[in-house]
Amino acid sequence: MNLNTVIFIMGVSGCGKSTIGQRLSQHLKIPFFDGDDYHPKSNIEKMSQGMPLNDEDRYDWLVSLNDLAKNQLQQNSCIIVCSALKQSYRDILSAQIRNQVKWVHLAGSFNQILERINKREQHFMSSNLLQSQFDTLEFPEHALEINISLKPEEIVDKIIKELKMKSEFGLFGLGVMGKSLSRNLAQKGFKISIFNREEKGSEEDVAITFKDAYKELEQAQAFSNIEAFVNSLQTPRRIMLMVNAGKVTDLVIEDLIPFLSDGDILIDGGNSNYVETKERYDYLKSKKIHFIGVGVSGGEEGALKGPSIMPGGNKETYHLIKPYLESIAAKDANGLPCCTYIGEEGSGHFVKMVHNGIEYVEMQLLAEVYTILKIMGHNPDEIAAILESWKAKADSYLLGITIAILRKKEGDYWLVDKIVDKAGNKGTGNWTTIATAQLGTPSTLIASALFARYTSFYKEERLQASDHFNIKPTPLELELQDVLKAYQFSRIMNHYQGLKLISEAGKTYKWHLNLSEIARIWTNGCIIKSDFMLELVSVLKEDDNILTHPTIINQVRSLKPSINKVVSQCVLNELAIPCLSESVNFLNGYATANSSANIIQAQRDYFGAHTYQRTDDASGRFHHSNW
Repeated sequence: MNLNTVIFIMGVSGCGKSTIGQRLSQHLKIPFFDGDDYHPKSNIEKMSQGMPLNDEDRYDWLVSLNDLAKNQLQQNSCIIVCSALKQSYRDILSAQIRNQVKWVHLAGSFNQILERINKREQHFMSSNLLQSQFDTLEFPEHALEINISLKPEEIVDKIIKELKMKSEFGLFGLGVMGKSLSRNLAQKGFKISIFNREEKGSEEDVAITFKDAYKELEQAQAFSNIEAFVNSLQTPRRIMLMVNAGKVTDLVIEDLIPFLSDGDILIDGGNSNYVETKERYDYLKSKKIHFIGVGVSGGEEGALKGPSIMPGGNKETYHLIKPYLESIAAKDANGLPCCTYIGEEGSGHFVKMVHNGIEYVEMQLLAEVYTILKIMGHNPDEIAAILESWKAKADSYLLGITIAILRKKEGDYWLVDKIVDKAGNKGTGNWTTIATAQLGTPSTLIASALFARYTSFYKEERLQASDHFNIKPTPLELELQDVLKAYQFSRIMNHYQGLKLISEAGKTYKWHLNLSEIARIWTNGCIIKSDFMLELVSVLKEDDNILTHPTIINQVRSLKPSINKVVSQCVLNELAIPCLSESVNFLNGYATANSSANIIQAQRDYFGAHTYQRTDDASGRFHHSNW
């Protein structure tokens, strides 16, 4: 138990709660409290007169025990014994500390406990009230149940073995990200179980070899057998899947299901499609297993040192895994975890998908800036120095790594000049483009960045086309300050479009999303962290549309002449800059009061009788003309 934990020992009167609680307290060397000592005088008098307590009698008592638990948890773990017969009572006892509560249910037959009670002296609860307690008892779903026929020392040993020996959290899949997250969890003091499949002759003892390689994993349990892995975890089990998205995720879920229990939690930490996450959520719900889709950004280093984490699913379920995710997440400027509950169903994976779409554009913009500066006559070292000087006004993680990339040499040659100009992708940019089309939201920059990658992959055809059409960019004459401002302008449009897509998805799917919180958890630990993202946290508290905020409006106005100049010069000099040019095209269209869409609508009515609205008809009625 690495987090401070309160162990509630529950059961009907006479089951031995106090005896077991005291002995367990001595073994674990943590404080013990008997809930009966906190009953108000009125409750004790009522019970001593042979009258059972009702829910109103118990409410203040349960709240006082919850307050006791919360106060103790600030300093240490503790043990509290309390009958806690109903789920509603247990909800009050664990309010606001649910993720730090362990339940132990001492269970026995009516006759067993009746015999015990009749042997007691001066017990204020008479044996004739026992039946009312059995009638009231609602068996807990997530409790360690122990039969009181065992000897007290055996009961204590069993509790200790369950709570001390079993792991709190499981990681399934030890690829690059799985390994980094495992080490991160272990470094934060959590006892974990790790699993990886074995392939005879190629991948053997993966989990054990990984465990042995790192000191922080000494207390971790390593497995290649699924059943043993699942059984090594405390209930409800918390298992994070770090496997390839798609069919592999479904196969792993099917492999796990036979060994899971009602109320266990599966956490998908891969780059899964949000639609599939919703389907898995519904499927596992039918099997009484909880499912959380979690976007994780930051790459290998972020996963180890602190990623940005985007969980979506049932909010109550999230609270059961919250302490683990928040502990391993990066911290923002105020020391808060870059992890927040995103919203319902597949919203966590949707937000991560859009994060990756924004990332595509940010990368493409830097590639275009590099191309412009190269055509202006600068070598990679000089371009790196120019970008370094931009940090004061446009710093970001991607800017920083681009500077490092440009400075990397192999002997006398820059490594970047030896890399084939074919950009790959893993599908999230494709999904984002599909989603923006389905939702009718103009995330044109994400589509442009994606198609730029697709175009790059046709290397052989591009070489032929270069000969056929003689496209040879000529030297540019631009001020470096204009290039910086064009870059800043395009980044504003990119962030507007990405955040707008998230906002529209929230409305369509009825997800309750907080864009300011999403921006906050993107200020550290993730690939798109930047000074501009930090600025957007406060901007988004006022309006989800950043282009209506006075500060952003003034920035766009001041940057617009530079983007106009840079794009026009690049087009005239035959230099491809798809995202820089699309950013200004987008704003020109978005900010046009009267567009050419009236022609489109007239055309639609001409050939398809799709109707149109008239500027001289305030009613908004639709019209059709016989063209």
